[in-house]
Amino acid sequence: MLHTIHNDAMTVTIDDLGAQLMSITAADGTEYLWNGDPAYWGGRAPNLFPYVGRLTNDSYTYGGKTYQMTRHGFAKRTAFTTADQGGANLTLRMTDTPESRESYPFAFRFDVTYVLEGSTLVIVYAVENRGGETMYFGLGGHPGFRVPLEAGKSFEDYRLTFAHPSQPCRVLLSDDYMLSGHDAPYPLENGDILPLRHDLFDQDAVILKNFERTMTLSAGEGTRGLTLSCPNMRYLGIWHVPKTDAPYVCLEPWASLPSRQDVVEDLAQQNDLIALESGQRYENRWTITIF
Repeated sequence: MLHTIHNDAMTVTIDDLGAQLMSITAADGTEYLWNGDPAYWGGRAPNLFPYVGRLTNDSYTYGGKTYQMTRHGFAKRTAFTTADQGGANLTLRMTDTPESRESYPFAFRFDVTYVLEGSTLVIVYAVENRGGETMYFGLGGHPGFRVPLEAGKSFEDYRLTFAHPSQPCRVLLSDDYMLSGHDAPYPLENGDILPLRHDLFDQDAVILKNFERTMTLSAGEGTRGLTLSCPNMRYLGIWHVPKTDAPYVCLEPWASLPSRQDVVEDLAQQNDLIALESGQRYENRWTITIF
């Protein structure tokens, strides 16, 4: 089932399946979100929970037992229920089930809330630990945006401009797209600009840490674009399908990272996962502003 929220500036459509964004449309009819064309990538904006990225052998251990989980967790394949809806807001909810406990042995509630505030879409992730033990999880967003956003522009006309100069590092991946255990400096033009090129993604995602948490995607002054802000996310994935001319780019705010190469992770020992005590609630919010 699709849900629509709107205000004077924009209309946003969300699917129950995965609580995934399906459309972000400006008042003048311009679509900002990638359309999910399977010729390139069938996703649009999956929500990543309770893991981000790949696990070695699609498996991990917890409490001495081995569990199976595929890439980016199972939230994206789960039908959420409606917890709250108004004209400009929507909360969709997922809770644990006997089926989910086969791959993730925790009692939880995961809410994804969308709120429109002028030309800004606020996304709020809220996780509650409803069990009696500490819960370990990863979390992230994966929205794809159309590039170019207007006629007469090409992919290479666009760039990411970070709000302030910074010196990010790239988290390097193995040939199997796992963590290699190495990072490398990733200098930006003038300290704040990353020009887009299709070959940036020939080795899969560019994953940054120590980056400026607010960035703008546009083709320069006076062009249509968007700003993404993720103040409490530690990593940023920038991606499209490798070795293609895909007309979109994903800007992915992540709270955690994938598995290490050839290591079947112990969920309680992976140091960048969120550890949530019994009865506690975790919240992380990020925003997309169109212009």
